[in-house]
Amino acid sequence: MEDTPLLVGIDVGTTKVCTLIADVEEQGFRILGVGIEPSQGMRKGVVVDVEQASRSIAASVDKAQRSAGYEIGAAFVSLAGAHVSSVNSRGVVGIGGGGHGIEQDDIDRALDNAQAIAIPHGREVLHVIPRGFIVDGQEGIRQPLGMHGFRLEVEAHIITAATASVQNLTKCVEAAGVAVEAYVLNPLASAEVVLTDTEKEMGVVVVDIGGGTTDIAIYIDGNVWHTSVLAVGGNHLTSDIAHGLRLPADVAEKIKIEYGSAYAQDVNLGETFTVRPFGEDQPLQVSRHDLALIIEARVEEIFSLILQAIKRTGYDGLLPAGLVLTGGTAQLPGIRKVASSVLNLPSRVAAPQNLFGLADKLVGPAYSTSVGLLHWAQRESFAPPGRKGRKKAARTIDLSRGVDFLKRLLP
Repeated sequence: MEDTPLLVGIDVGTTKVCTLIADVEEQGFRILGVGIEPSQGMRKGVVVDVEQASRSIAASVDKAQRSAGYEIGAAFVSLAGAHVSSVNSRGVVGIGGGGHGIEQDDIDRALDNAQAIAIPHGREVLHVIPRGFIVDGQEGIRQPLGMHGFRLEVEAHIITAATASVQNLTKCVEAAGVAVEAYVLNPLASAEVVLTDTEKEMGVVVVDIGGGTTDIAIYIDGNVWHTSVLAVGGNHLTSDIAHGLRLPADVAEKIKIEYGSAYAQDVNLGETFTVRPFGEDQPLQVSRHDLALIIEARVEEIFSLILQAIKRTGYDGLLPAGLVLTGGTAQLPGIRKVASSVLNLPSRVAAPQNLFGLADKLVGPAYSTSVGLLHWAQRESFAPPGRKGRKKAARTIDLSRGVDFLKRLLP
């Protein structure tokens, strides 16, 4: 137990906060502690009330600690929101003639050079992910470590986020007594759990539809090529049902889960359920088909936005493995059919696998991000020393560049 550090992930979503404490086993993760709490103070993936959000996170962490019997000090935390954006950049370095070949330090320098792009004020680097390397003009190199050459280039995918949004979330997590080890973008965490290596190689898009946001990541040749976050999600469906049937939001959410379908053709016209709308004394019978029509219209719109986002990247013709759906909203019956028809791509719904211990609560696509954070934590724990703390290094580089700039301005 002492040798392997405990892995901790906190998925701070718009609808729920899920804290997981786990241990690594040969076949997968042994879940030691689970804390699932309704999310307060979050809207579309962003903190809108620090006090409420802190309380939800603290309650979730407390539950997980009690069930595990361990206290946690730091965790990997999920991040989403429309403020997240990404850019692809290239970094080039010369290799010294030491005869050792390319070392980790050379790769780090190339990645640092790729980061030397003009990041707008008020934004910070979240991830720097190498897409591929070029050594002396030779393209398509996955891992240049140990190779001989004079010039190393890296193609990197750089994900940035609004500093204020990140700081607000950090404040909420720290108020729960937990330090943020690192932030992980939602679809990158989910992809760790739901994608196969073959899909990543062929070309695939993972779409994580949560309560407040829809998170997209495109993988080609085994690496991330594009990421984006759309400010639409399952809460929009709930809101449509509430308006269409004149119901309170909590009743609309319950009906969506119990009777909802994203594909109206699958629903029997004769099926009904009972609700009591605002202003009515008696409960009314509502057709499940009518409910499905409300849901289907919004789900089609969400997939149309996803299609636009994919087309803007120019990678839409490079995705033979299609679409992998995950996130709480992916549990809606019929959603896969709507996805396939709108995007004209093969689609499947995926959820976490190979979990042991207290895993019975974590069945279903809603927990892909939470479990993905454990994968991320595991990889960072066993990463070579040079790869750790890249995010922190990135920040110090930015600061020093700022200081140099100020010095030049001063007489």
